[in-house]
Amino acid sequence: MKKIPKLGCICEKPPMNHNDYRSSEVGIDHTNGRYGEVSIQQCKLCQRIWVHYLVEFEHYSYSGRWYKGIVAKKDLSGITPENAVAYLESLEWYLYGGSFFGNTVEFGQGKVNVDS
Repeated sequence: MKKIPKLGCICEKPPMNHNDYRSSEVGIDHTNGRYGEVSIQQCKLCQRIWVHYLVEFEHYSYSGRWYKGIVAKKDLSGITPENAVAYLESLEWYLYGGSFFGNTVEFGQGKVNVDS
């Protein structure tokens, strides 16, 4: 499990705002037909780097969910759409939210729920 300190930065607290980050797309995770969108985000305030995973199943209402966790610079080049879920699951904590979770933002750890 990767140990990651919480800093109390805006990137750890709701409400989340996409304007607080620089983002770049990594690609689409086609595993199990889920078409998860994977991106890398860097907080403009504290400069920490996050992997962000977003999935939504169009045929189900309130299925949108996202997860994001801190990525060490040394691990950044190894992040792919296909291993992003496993990376998130290896972290001591991550953030998650979306319509699937009632639009709340929470801290989590362990298994992520990205399949329908």
